[in-house]
Amino acid sequence: MAMTFMDFEKPLEALYEQLEKLKEVGAQGEVDVTDMLLELENKIISKRKEIYASLTGWQKVQLSRHPERPYTLFYVNTICTKFIELHGDRCGGDDHAIVGGLADLDGQTVMVIGHQKGVNTKMRQYRNFGMANPEGYRKALRLMKMAERFNIPVVTLIDTPGAFPGLEAEENGQAEAIARNLFEMAKLRVPILCYIIGEGASGGALGIGLGDKVFMLEYTWYSVISPESCSSILWHSWDYKEKAADALKLDADNMLSFGLIDDIVKEPFGGAHNAPDVMAQTLKKHIKDELDKIGGQDPDERIMARIDKYAKMGHYKKANVASK
Repeated sequence: MAMTFMDFEKPLEALYEQLEKLKEVGAQGEVDVTDMLLELENKIISKRKEIYASLTGWQKVQLSRHPERPYTLFYVNTICTKFIELHGDRCGGDDHAIVGGLADLDGQTVMVIGHQKGVNTKMRQYRNFGMANPEGYRKALRLMKMAERFNIPVVTLIDTPGAFPGLEAEENGQAEAIARNLFEMAKLRVPILCYIIGEGASGGALGIGLGDKVFMLEYTWYSVISPESCSSILWHSWDYKEKAADALKLDADNMLSFGLIDDIVKEPFGGAHNAPDVMAQTLKKHIKDELDKIGGQDPDERIMARIDKYAKMGHYKKANVASK
């Protein structure tokens, strides 16, 4: 299968082309190319390390959108022995951009909810490119309340360029649906773990992103606005998206330093798309470890800690205003 390379990975693409040609020569059996293959493979590893050691914010955004990057259903089907998808918001529709259901994680039942992008053109349209409508967030809330009723922890996997901005979505209460989820998740009595596995944009991410712990995979981003939209607002053009990405400080390292997330989940060498199964097992272990840490807490204490966590976010100063 042909590999997909980002713009900044062009040197790697050239090396892989040489590698394939060398393998063809070796397959013909006329020349022993074993040593040359090993040398070229080492050169690829070295070049990848060099490139990934100094990625910019925009390059990390590109990696988060890599077409071969694993999505929610891949992780669920890989790390869970059983998954029963549940559909519909019981109000009017079933949004395919958000999937959710009961899953068996090594004997522990969890409610998994996540954004789902499509793996090809047809599926991307079916999933609306991972941009949820109000019924998607209402479905997510229905599943969370079901989990609470049966004392089942909630795990959310976030990967969206934003909530769907269409007129019909706004007419059907997009803002209210997201706000309601935030209100309800703040006081949900079961553990909530949130993982940003790709793009974490604006209210579309927050709609299923308020939890006891919030984590980001290494090459993901989390921001109130995408670099392109930020560029179009500030410079009236998308041409400054790289500058906007750096200014937004939207990558995992910056989010951790700001205290907006709790930890970074390391990705395999070269990104999750280079070793999806390895990434899935890393994510599985991380989820199990974190559930063990917070699962035994008293629900009231967990809720207060959750509220306190978000209350402490951000910086502010009190102005000294002289009384007249």
